[in-house]
Amino acid sequence: MSGSLRVVGLMSGTSYDAIDAAAADLTLDGDTLVLRPLGMISAVYDEELRAALAEALPPAGTTLAAVCRLDTRIGQAFAGAAVRADRELCGGRADLIASHGQTVYHWAEDGRVHGTLQIGEPAWIAEATGRPVVSGFRTRDVAAGGQGAPLVSIVDVMWLRGRPGVPVALNLGGIGNVTVAADGSSANGSSANGSSRGDALAFDTGPANALIDAAVRELTGAAYDAEGALAARGTVHRPLLRRLLDEPYYARPAPRTTGKELFHLPYLRAALAGFGPLRAADVVATLTRLTARTVADAIRPFGATEVIASGGGTRNPVLMKWLREELGDGVPLRTSEELGLPSAAKEAYAFAVLGWLTAHGLPGTVPSCTGARRPSVLGSITPGGPGLRLPEPLATAPARLTISATDNCVPFTGR
Repeated sequence: MSGSLRVVGLMSGTSYDAIDAAAADLTLDGDTLVLRPLGMISAVYDEELRAALAEALPPAGTTLAAVCRLDTRIGQAFAGAAVRADRELCGGRADLIASHGQTVYHWAEDGRVHGTLQIGEPAWIAEATGRPVVSGFRTRDVAAGGQGAPLVSIVDVMWLRGRPGVPVALNLGGIGNVTVAADGSSANGSSANGSSRGDALAFDTGPANALIDAAVRELTGAAYDAEGALAARGTVHRPLLRRLLDEPYYARPAPRTTGKELFHLPYLRAALAGFGPLRAADVVATLTRLTARTVADAIRPFGATEVIASGGGTRNPVLMKWLREELGDGVPLRTSEELGLPSAAKEAYAFAVLGWLTAHGLPGTVPSCTGARRPSVLGSITPGGPGLRLPEPLATAPARLTISATDNCVPFTGR
């Protein structure tokens, strides 16, 4: 075995409620990258920082002064999470930190992404940990003509390779995204026989938790629909659902990407206009059905033989039940835990893998998934302590990812 690194992956998604830090031992064994999970912690943003971030996000206006303060404070928050993860999960022996940062804007117009911005200055992480930091993963893919998302697609393709039929990886974060990893597709986007028919494909389906969370905060003051309790008490409002399903985004061809630049509270308020007062439970039920319907509609054309879900939405039993209904009996829906990856930590582990690839000089994108012209080595590297030591570059990327069971994995903690 070679190419071994102990990597901490840091992730804060479109729900911007906490920083997830997952640690992994990553070792190359032939053409297979072996991931041994070491555990995950979650560091909740303090209320003041979360409120300041919410006030600066689109469609709100902001100032460069506010962006500078947020970039600094979020970088410091990521640094704190990295220090804690290194100490608690790695015994102080992490080799590398891979930080996704906090997405604050994804500049998409007319089906094309022109730019993307993730904040959380990596220098704070490098200074606090003494470890090199890979960050800024999305921008290089955008510069190469890609959508900059979903970047986890290369991990999904490697992880699901060899499973029969057409497995689909689904992430239910603030925004839903899928990777269609047809059997025989390769990590560079070509099928085993060179045809495009086997190419992997990835895209954002639309809102997963984004509109549900926005409605719950607006109508009840709670942060989210815990255990799907509100949706379970509500009745789907069919006229509202039809209006929401008319959103043009759902008809765009893949690869496509979206975010809270589109699916935000004012968007929801506009959709509700003219219906008169609706019960909070009915609004949340309708939005939960919207997520289930749009995810299933996005997956159906590809003839999926299984759907493997991860992300916060998997903890909503109503959403999962309705998604099973929408997919139908012939498409089993399971969570990533069944394949060895904790659902709550999957994206943080994915960025640990992306950091490993960058550290070894290997591309971290699948062009057929992001729409880029070519695969790219992702991100920028911030040195940690004195000097910068990276592994020897590898000439060939691993083709597969396997999850190795571990007896000392630290369970999810922190929220």
